Amino acid sequence: QVQLVESGGGLVQAGGSLRLSCAASGRSFSDRAMGWFRQAPGKEREFVARITSSGGSTYYADSVKGRFTLSRDNVKSTVTLQMNSLKPEDTAVYYCAAAKGLRGGDARDDYVYWGQGTQVTVSS
Repeated sequence: QVQLVESGGGLVQAGGSLRLSCAASGRSFSDRAMGWFRQAPGKEREFVARITSSGGSTYYADSVKGRFTLSRDNVKSTVTLQMNSLKPEDTAVYYCAAAKGLRGGDARDDYVYWGQGTQVTVSS
């Protein structure tokens, strides 16, 4: 069992930055890839980024590539999403998720544990 708690959301102007954190509890954190998804009002939840269990590889949605950076600390059981050059279209609830295995994927079904979400609002 893995419990996930996100923090760091808020309101920021376009072009600004935010750092989202996800704290995990449970002994299997370092055996799982971790991902971030987001859901805007009236839209489906979409993949944002993921990182393999070792932290050796990261993958990003095209919409955030070059602006967002995902990292993890397996000692502290945390995952951090650094978001720069934010745009109004980044506005959404952001969810941290723990994958079934070491590599994860871009689909929601690749993840078995989810946090409660944190709101990110980017004003124009």
